[in-house]
Amino acid sequence: MAELTIAFVDLTGSVSVFETLGNDRAARAVTKLTQWIGSVGLAHSGKVVKMLGDGVLLSFTNNRLAVECMSQIQQEHAERVARWPNRLKLMMQIGMARGQVVQVDGDCFGDAVNVASRLSDLAGPEQILVTSTVIRKLGARNGVRSRSLGPMRIKGRAEPCEVFRIEWQSEMLSEFLTLPADLHALRKSAESVYGGIELGWLDMSHAFNLTDLPVKIGRVPEADFVINDPRVSRLHASIDIRSGNYLLEDTSSYGTWVRFAGTDNVIALRRQECLLHSDGEFALGAPFTDISTPTVSFKLVDGHMLLGHGPLRD
Repeated sequence: MAELTIAFVDLTGSVSVFETLGNDRAARAVTKLTQWIGSVGLAHSGKVVKMLGDGVLLSFTNNRLAVECMSQIQQEHAERVARWPNRLKLMMQIGMARGQVVQVDGDCFGDAVNVASRLSDLAGPEQILVTSTVIRKLGARNGVRSRSLGPMRIKGRAEPCEVFRIEWQSEMLSEFLTLPADLHALRKSAESVYGGIELGWLDMSHAFNLTDLPVKIGRVPEADFVINDPRVSRLHASIDIRSGNYLLEDTSSYGTWVRFAGTDNVIALRRQECLLHSDGEFALGAPFTDISTPTVSFKLVDGHMLLGHGPLRD
């Protein structure tokens, strides 16, 4: 066995591209893009393990080069697609993990391969999600900015896995630092099976079941959780579940700020997603430093508790 960093690069948006261009032209476009991904991997001393239709599986002996490679792929591709029509944009979501890997007949097997694949599924467009091992292997003062998303429950693993998001965008490099994982949240994630999420604002609260998701939060009556404040966008944010993990997505004009219970760290979102790994609160349209900003509390509800009590309303 060899210790390798595994990277899964998946393309999103291919359905729209195939509908717009037709099968032949779209297939050529996807193939050209995946071949380019492979060439960048080879330039960083990586190995293309296999092409996966609209994705690529790569392995790297050198962990730093693997992270640099994935960041470069996202940066260069973001510049390229900025000029493309929306219906033709193929975005990338990337998952990475490092560990002992068995190599058989040119293929790779092992926990790192499985986790990288799962993280690729969990990642949003233009995101790079990596395990804590990938971050630790970079060492101190590595020049890579990352943010801890806390523990994630990953299918096929008994224990939660701490996940980080690589902040490769140039506008983020000056303001985002790595945030430490919350060990209390790790224990809670391991012990509980969440059946819903409870939101609260002022004297109003509402518990949403899994079947209610996604939950739209905004100023208009059509939103599932209405916040009547001019700083809140018509449809400001949404909460959904992906592979057993709750994700808050900002879709607003002015942003969303997230803070978890027991920490002063604040995560600023602007058209981005954040894993809700434990209870906390988020501010809509203005940061927490503005004491008048509308602030919504959120609580991850145990499945049995939710079944016993149902939705809460005031």
